[in-house]
Amino acid sequence: MSKLQQRLGAIPLARLKGIRRGIEKESLRSQPDGKLALTPHPAALGSALTHPHITTDFSESQLELITGVHADVEACLAELTEVHQFAYRALHGTAGEPGEMMWVSSMPCGLPSDENIPLGRYGTSNVGRAKSVYRMGLAHRYGRRMQTISGIHYNWSLPEVKSDEYFALIRNFRRHAFLLLYLFGASPAVCAS
Repeated sequence: MSKLQQRLGAIPLARLKGIRRGIEKESLRSQPDGKLALTPHPAALGSALTHPHITTDFSESQLELITGVHADVEACLAELTEVHQFAYRALHGTAGEPGEMMWVSSMPCGLPSDENIPLGRYGTSNVGRAKSVYRMGLAHRYGRRMQTISGIHYNWSLPEVKSDEYFALIRNFRRHAFLLLYLFGASPAVCAS
């Protein structure tokens, strides 16, 4: 038995069953021709500032679908599926209109020039304005195109784990980050735009 197997075997099953998780899935809204949808966040999806499951990320064109916290993997995925289906139906359009789609790849395609990528708009409240100002800063620092790269955030927590134990996990992740990013973060194709 390897050292890793011994360590994994020493973890109490109750601790593993107590893991909580949630998912945030980002997708760009695109037109049927694959170009970025430059329209405002659809009203049918609710307020980007206050909706608990659907918001925008960096861009007005970048949806973020959010699940609640779940102890069960299947329940988490089922909720993400429901939110995804709701958003898809809202974007699909009406009779005679082609509607919009959620771009499936993490790397965007059909992007306009940097200044034409719309920043997320959250209204005129102090919180809404702060979110918009933050995105302006990201646009100046990194460029708008860079911020349209979308992905999935898998958030999780272990029961009764202290900060120093999370830091140990982070150190181990960093030690193997090159391999993890190579295996899970590589995009096989990038659009020329």
